[in-house]
Amino acid sequence: MQILAFDYGAKYIGIAVGQTITKTSSPLTVLDVKEEGKNLWNTINALLDEWKPDQLLVGKPLNMDGSDSDMMKIAEKFFKKLKRTSNIPCEFVDERLTSIEAKKLMNFGKTQSRVDDLAAKIFLDNWMEHYVNSN
Repeated sequence: MQILAFDYGAKYIGIAVGQTITKTSSPLTVLDVKEEGKNLWNTINALLDEWKPDQLLVGKPLNMDGSDSDMMKIAEKFFKKLKRTSNIPCEFVDERLTSIEAKKLMNFGKTQSRVDDLAAKIFLDNWMEHYVNSN
């Protein structure tokens, strides 16, 4: 099964791609929401057409205690629109600490690149580890 994972943020959306058969994933791209502007959904739809995913994952922004973060309402709007416009099964996935882990992996202090796509890869990998049959 082909999967696209979205690490949604108000400024950037990190996207990763994964394959459940091989249990592999890769960071794909980071979209600049402001730069994309009105073309944001055209770009997302083009990625959906290109990768033809069977499942979509969206990072669920939770506080450390498990309660919804301030970002949750905005992420929920994105989730609902993605689900409605794609007609592909969508699932929220806990994304706590993925950005911190991604920054550590990238030695973020030494580079200025975005880590949003790597954060999406991390929660995609976590999802596959927990929900994909290991047989």
